[in-house]
Amino acid sequence: MMNLDWGMILEATIDTLLMTGFSLLFTVIIGLPVGVLLFLTSPGQVIENRSLYQGVAFVVNVLRSVPFLILLIVMIPLSRVLVGTALGVQGSIPPLVASAAPFFARLVENVLRELDPGVSEACRAMGATSRQTVLWALLPEATTGILSAVVVTCIALVGYSAMSGVIGGGGLGDLAVRYGYQRYQGDVMAVTVVILVIMVQVFQIVGDRWVAKLNRR
Repeated sequence: MMNLDWGMILEATIDTLLMTGFSLLFTVIIGLPVGVLLFLTSPGQVIENRSLYQGVAFVVNVLRSVPFLILLIVMIPLSRVLVGTALGVQGSIPPLVASAAPFFARLVENVLRELDPGVSEACRAMGATSRQTVLWALLPEATTGILSAVVVTCIALVGYSAMSGVIGGGGLGDLAVRYGYQRYQGDVMAVTVVILVIMVQVFQIVGDRWVAKLNRR
């Protein structure tokens, strides 16, 4: 077993956390309104619009159906335009967001569908606008469900960020490919796997406790 470069491993771990954190931030910023839009424009809802719903749903389904590794490669030119590079932490964020945002949007839509229909009906009876209904009733009622969706998406992004190492995306995935696979350093591969498992477990435990705390309120 070769001597491990812990400084390199620490840097790769930080890069993975940065990729996951920034990607999750942009995923929520984009995916939350898209999920709300899907819910509101679906049949029987406040601003039912079949054409808009089908159009947005089509785009979401297309992005969700493309395997992440293929999306990484296809988006190389767009990543260069958006962030100036297709490599490293910066270059990995656009495809990570493009893959996770549609997934998160569907989770948000499903969370909103599980709410009591009486919430929307009560707001409508009081003359509330669609915006007021969403901001004052639907989102507050769906807070715990949306937070659970954020946790699930965060964990998915950890796995996606590791896959980005195949094209030099940086982080633990890149370390595992360059050293663990290409240079046959099994110790590096084992350490990266252990760190990723620990990372996922920590995110899950912290997320579950946060959700449980909100539920008690």
